[in-house]
Amino acid sequence: MKKITLTLAMAAIIALPTLAQAREVTFTTQLQNYRGDGAYLALYLVDANGKYQRTLWVAGKKAKYYKHLSGWAQGSGLRRSEYDGVSGASVMSGKTLNVTLDIGDELIDAGYEVRVDSAVEDMRDNRADASAPLTTDGAGKSFPGRGYVQSLRYTF
Repeated sequence: MKKITLTLAMAAIIALPTLAQAREVTFTTQLQNYRGDGAYLALYLVDANGKYQRTLWVAGKKAKYYKHLSGWAQGSGLRRSEYDGVSGASVMSGKTLNVTLDIGDELIDAGYEVRVDSAVEDMRDNRADASAPLTTDGAGKSFPGRGYVQSLRYTF
């Protein structure tokens, strides 16, 4: 009996890392050329029903402007814990934001979508400026934006 218990315990220890695997995903957000200040961007995940799940990245350092990223702001509740450690500088006109993150395999091909909200000072805010299904088939494809975002793309 002890031998069977030990064997099962060892099998569980060996199998555990495969249950919680993640893959490195690079998200590339290319901005249009526009006249104006740097864009604030929120990159986040929603489920198959469009319900906010988690923040991936926020570009723009002044939290007082985050409310203009309306889809993300509503879903995240603008809780500091949602963007601490996952934020950086705003992105200038015509430039590209590249963010590489570990994404759990259980999120890929499971109905999740990546969205980008955008806002530029004294200009229009764009809720879900760009969106892309988080799927194996979508990797490497370019998804068009509707506002300041020219395209959103991700690769594994």
